[in-house]
Amino acid sequence: MPRIEATRRVPVSIEVAFAVSQTTGETRLRWDNFVHEQRLLGGALTPAKGVRTETRSKHRLRMVSEYQSFNPPRQVGMKMVEGPWFFASFGGGWSFVSVDTTEAVDTTDATDTTDATDATWRYTFAIRPKWLAPIANPIGRWLLQRDIERRLDGFVDGCLDPVVIANVT
Repeated sequence: MPRIEATRRVPVSIEVAFAVSQTTGETRLRWDNFVHEQRLLGGALTPAKGVRTETRSKHRLRMVSEYQSFNPPRQVGMKMVEGPWFFASFGGGWSFVSVDTTEAVDTTDATDTTDATDATWRYTFAIRPKWLAPIANPIGRWLLQRDIERRLDGFVDGCLDPVVIANVT
């Protein structure tokens, strides 16, 4: 099963990075350049294990995903329960790690500690029909790697956006 992964460092605490990653509505659309529409299903007001989301991508593909794990502020895992016909399965996971960014700011050995977090996003997928996988997997890897890189770049922008930050703090 192919696995796609990318990491970016953001200049915010792990709690803020996690909170940004779980935004919804207009706040989400400010930074997530992959999502055209997204909503929680079943009357859920906040993400949690077992909650389902419906997402329509900028490519106009629709997917319903279910949170398999939800461990703030470190990790989220989701799997597709409905989606494009060509995915036999699709899963995503986001993990967050605090980074020590203590740096000397002058010659007196004074230090300045700035919050930072490494955000890693992963996708796994399986193509259907199976006989198509040898051709489709490399294409899927390329497309999804491109999407995850762009999406993480948008996430970095969201972590720098004062409106997004104000909505999560």
